[in-house]
Amino acid sequence: MAGELVAGVDSSTQSTKVVLCRAEDGAVVEEASAPHPDGTECDPRHWWSALGRARALLERADAVAVAAQQHGMIALDGAGEVVRPALLWNDTRSAPQARALVAELGGPAAWAERTGSVPLASFTVTKLRWMAEHEPANARRTERVMLPHDWLTHRLGASEPVTDRGDASGTGYFSPATGAYVPGLLRAALGRDAEPPRVAAPGERVGETEWGAVLGPGTGDNMGAALGLGLGPGDVAVSIGTSGTAFAVADGPAADPSGLVAGFADATGRFLPLVCTLNAARVLSAAAAMTGADQDELSALALAAEPGAGGLTLLPYLDGERTPDRPGASGVLAGLTTANATRENVARAAVEALLCSLADAVDHLAAQGVRPRRTLLIGGGARSEAVRALAPAIFGTPVTVPEPAEYVALGAARQAAWALAGTPEPPDWPAPPATEHDTGPGGAHTGMDAREIRERYAALRDAAPEL
Repeated sequence: MAGELVAGVDSSTQSTKVVLCRAEDGAVVEEASAPHPDGTECDPRHWWSALGRARALLERADAVAVAAQQHGMIALDGAGEVVRPALLWNDTRSAPQARALVAELGGPAAWAERTGSVPLASFTVTKLRWMAEHEPANARRTERVMLPHDWLTHRLGASEPVTDRGDASGTGYFSPATGAYVPGLLRAALGRDAEPPRVAAPGERVGETEWGAVLGPGTGDNMGAALGLGLGPGDVAVSIGTSGTAFAVADGPAADPSGLVAGFADATGRFLPLVCTLNAARVLSAAAAMTGADQDELSALALAAEPGAGGLTLLPYLDGERTPDRPGASGVLAGLTTANATRENVARAAVEALLCSLADAVDHLAAQGVRPRRTLLIGGGARSEAVRALAPAIFGTPVTVPEPAEYVALGAARQAAWALAGTPEPPDWPAPPATEHDTGPGGAHTGMDAREIRERYAALRDAAPEL
């Protein structure tokens, strides 16, 4: 593959990002990005337009693959036209439909056994039921259902509508354990038959672009990040972006009847148990607004406060929450007194709350057999000095912070290189440069210990299930 170039696309909620890399080692040659409209629904043509702004970069690639936000529902009619704006993963309007589907089709344990996950409002299957109930005319028009990466891959030149097992595992009508769609589930949600894409094999060539580049099958964003990071046994990735995610590569499927762990597949033929929170980096943004600080100042304020934030505890469910499943929740700041009402304590409480929420997520993975050896922090929130300093104590493992990079897009590029090479496994690209963090003595790790902080957080979490 010497001299060949590959392009990876990350089509996220907020933007399209493209990286052009050397196929042999993943070294980034050039990058481009373009924004998406805000909101919880979007016409997919906006994503195609954003991708078109990187056309000159894409045309230099010998192979291309797309990773994109999971769960988004794209309904198409018989002519392949978009029926309505795509409902995105962060649209929670289908929470009642999620509860109804779980009850109708055997309960949480039955769903976990059949699909690896208990569907929540983010899952495609629940959005289909919402459309059937609230927009029956659109449901009747729908002949095919696709995910964001499926739709973009098809527009780029896939020979037929295709998906991969990683992204398909987030629909709620696919079984990671069997590698096939579960008969009848899509119909039960939509009220009629509609065609999902064919599930391509990992690393398969699924077509070519109009300029002759090989097309990889693509995948979901979390699967792309795992591939871009090169996750190994014992590695748990914690992403602090718009959402928070904790995930690990596993050799066997997960099936958590509590619904806390989504038993996804990965992009390589293995599995990717994952826990997702709706609130992550925006917890820091909200705290910055409350304290009148920018992100760097917020971090400094948090590190200036004592562990435990002077008795303040924040429950960071600012815009509803997915884990635990509280779509109507709001945030709670407990323990506020005249003595502890300082900017420093509010900042510290926000950082501790964010990390406690994500540590809960890692604990749920451990309950499904994941044995964390180290934690990799990625995403915009990982740039916070306070987050990096407090994380090892809260997580209870050494923490590795890879240098900021577009890991979802890099994972897509690595998949593109895999399809280009036609090998049984993805190319062995070097691990990204990273800094290492441990609990160590002094500084942010003195005073109230992490166990006490987590216990106080858990007490507030469990005392306020209705909030």
